[in-house]
Amino acid sequence: MSKDFLDKLFVKARSHNNWKNKDIDKKILENLYDLVKNCPTSANSEPMRIIFLKSKESKERIKPFLSEGNVEKTMTAPIVTIIAYDSKFYDHLPKLFPHNPGMKKVLSNPPAKAEITAFRNSTLQGGYFMLAARALGLDVGPMSGFDNVGVDKEFFPDGRFKSNFLCNLGYGDETKLLDRLPRFEFSEVCKIL
Repeated sequence: MSKDFLDKLFVKARSHNNWKNKDIDKKILENLYDLVKNCPTSANSEPMRIIFLKSKESKERIKPFLSEGNVEKTMTAPIVTIIAYDSKFYDHLPKLFPHNPGMKKVLSNPPAKAEITAFRNSTLQGGYFMLAARALGLDVGPMSGFDNVGVDKEFFPDGRFKSNFLCNLGYGDETKLLDRLPRFEFSEVCKIL
């Protein structure tokens, strides 16, 4: 990969809070999912579920559950994405992992194991989601400052799906970015044993 592409995904990529007034076409969202669905998860479990809030009305539904500091950047984003997970993802394993029919039982019991598997793998998929969005020319603004219980009641009333995090999507206004914050050096957080 070229340096420019790596810069786009990692080095120069930023989390955005301010957005240009530019629409995101449905085809881009479809392409985004088509990239993400091919990324690895435990036993190909694919627990992530996505809701794209694009209309003003749909964004108003999430507004009461946002932390105060997240309201403006979320309401002005072209799309607010709810990254969620299917708490009963294992029901789909016969389709997604057909060569090992016993995997459904392995990943569904005990329930705490299923919950952590769903959460961990939807988080992993959410990371792929953000990288894929950047690769397609979008900017992202991920956040966890919201009331998960409220969002779940509003958007997933049957209780099967659970929100993991939110991610605003759009074309960021680079003129309003803050300076990049410090990062750890390799020697501060890594060990080779």
